[in-house]
Amino acid sequence: MVLSLSQKALEMALMLAAPVLLVTFFVGLIVSILQSATQIQEMTLSYIPKIIAAYLTVLVLGAWMLNKLLDYTRELIVNMPNWLR
Repeated sequence: MVLSLSQKALEMALMLAAPVLLVTFFVGLIVSILQSATQIQEMTLSYIPKIIAAYLTVLVLGAWMLNKLLDYTRELIVNMPNWLR
């Protein structure tokens, strides 16, 4: 039971973090390619687009993320009496 709960928690964390991580990865990759092509080696140039992309991703997908988290929490609370058996 503990392993099942831990697995579900890890799956939920991965599902919620994956969109933001993937978007920031691709934005960082594009910025790195542009920096290499233009030979601009400013370190702060890569952070700002990633922060904006992460913010926009959470803004767009935040409702979905919150609903998934609420469903998971609701499932945990509803199934709590079954754990005591």
